[in-house]
Amino acid sequence: MSRLPHVADGPYTPPVPARELTVTAADGARVHVEVHGPEDAPAVVLAHGWCCSTAFWAAQIRELAVDHRVIAYDQRGHGRSPANPAYGTEPLADDLEAVLTATLAPGERAVIAGHSMGGMTLMAAATRPAVREHAAAVLLCSTGSARLVASATVLPMRAGRVRTWLTRRILGSRAPLGPVTPLARRILKYGTMGPASAPHMVDACARIVHACPSRVRHGWSQVLGLLDLDHGVRELRMPVEIVVGTADRLTPPVLSRALAAALPDCVGLTELPGLGHMTPVEAPELVSGKIRALAATHIPSARGERAEDAVHAEESA
Repeated sequence: MSRLPHVADGPYTPPVPARELTVTAADGARVHVEVHGPEDAPAVVLAHGWCCSTAFWAAQIRELAVDHRVIAYDQRGHGRSPANPAYGTEPLADDLEAVLTATLAPGERAVIAGHSMGGMTLMAAATRPAVREHAAAVLLCSTGSARLVASATVLPMRAGRVRTWLTRRILGSRAPLGPVTPLARRILKYGTMGPASAPHMVDACARIVHACPSRVRHGWSQVLGLLDLDHGVRELRMPVEIVVGTADRLTPPVLSRALAAALPDCVGLTELPGLGHMTPVEAPELVSGKIRALAATHIPSARGERAEDAVHAEESA
């Protein structure tokens, strides 16, 4: 079977970046970064989740890069960012800070979107100077700040110590995922996507997840299993919007509701009926629209360009 890290055609095929670079985090970790779209356009930064890569954001990159500068990066050990022995929330914050510093001009504001572990990265980095300087607004997709394993509903049994123990063993497995077979797609769909997810969505996610090295998957599972970033949520003082699927088994809506209650400036919580954990893939237009709206509202250059376009349109009429 093919072991392509991503699909080769269709809406989830990763677009070719305008440029690529490697940035170095505080501990020396090298992070692969892609930049799409016009260099002078309003900026968007995308942080993917556990076992994923920049390919996960293909639909958002294709939609937003028409009139935004879209910056996507591979979390350490994922995609084209080499594995590093440092696992933890502080290394995640180091990587995001390095990306922001390398790709944004001093004082430049951007919308930062994080899915799953990418959202946790933002919580971990909430007090970092680069985040305070550059984050105009944030979109959190399908994520949580703590109690992830105890809250997960991957196993259809009553919540409690037994379910938590079994869930921890499953998510922390060291076993290779192997090739992307029909059975592998069914398992991934059950665990991470809504029951109505289209086959091409499932295939795109399966190829991305199965490309993640098993040692990296296991290493980050240990970090997520002990996650406690409630303090970071309270430090996200910029406008934050949240999206979650009601059928999310990995980070169920209860976690998003807790985030909404704890955030200093939550500007919206959208629960998507029947969708699972992979919301940017399962609801690409909605997620892209949320990012676009946040940029239009909170990035001064985006507002200015929109107003200027309206004036030109009126003059031409």
